[in-house]
Amino acid sequence: MSVAKRVSEEFGCQLGEEVGYTIRFEDCMSPKTKIKYMTDGMMLRECLIDGDLTQYSIIMFDEAHERTIHTDVLFGLLKAAVQKRPELKLIVTSATLDAVKFSQYFFEVPIFTIPGRTYPVEVLYTKEAESDYLDASMITVMQIVLMEPLVMQIHLLEPPVMQIHLLEPRVMQIHLLEPPVMQIHLLEPPEMQIHLLEVPEN
Repeated sequence: MSVAKRVSEEFGCQLGEEVGYTIRFEDCMSPKTKIKYMTDGMMLRECLIDGDLTQYSIIMFDEAHERTIHTDVLFGLLKAAVQKRPELKLIVTSATLDAVKFSQYFFEVPIFTIPGRTYPVEVLYTKEAESDYLDASMITVMQIVLMEPLVMQIHLLEPPVMQIHLLEPRVMQIHLLEPPVMQIHLLEPPEMQIHLLEVPEN
């Protein structure tokens, strides 16, 4: 849903018009919809209803390496649909999958490689294991803020969800941070996650 909303904004239309989405229990579409986002589960349902996918001219399967039982079944159904409908275009994208094997599976289709942008990353390790990951994380964030005042964003990766909720108020109590402290994880609703994409006024 958040991806569809972002694309609709860049496309210059209302969500649900030219750009829409379908997720479980929610269908945001209209007769004008040209680009439709959906989960692998909803795509599987579409294949079971209409095996030839006659309502679609192009299907883009993103993050194909994140395999589930849905995606594995979908690859078989999509292969059959492409065989029946040569005009149906199927695009499979991923940053890590074995492109040669996928190309061979889908009738030796061409492989396109799009290089991504990389940025210098400095990795620092602690000399010893930390007894309190939460406190160590907060101290490290404070050190970065004090030593690197021009840092635009700091991402603290992979703490458990409960620790994320505990960390935010503790950081806010220290009045060194003028930028907002924001938390994000898979359990956050999309309307909260979208705030991370907003550009600060200053």
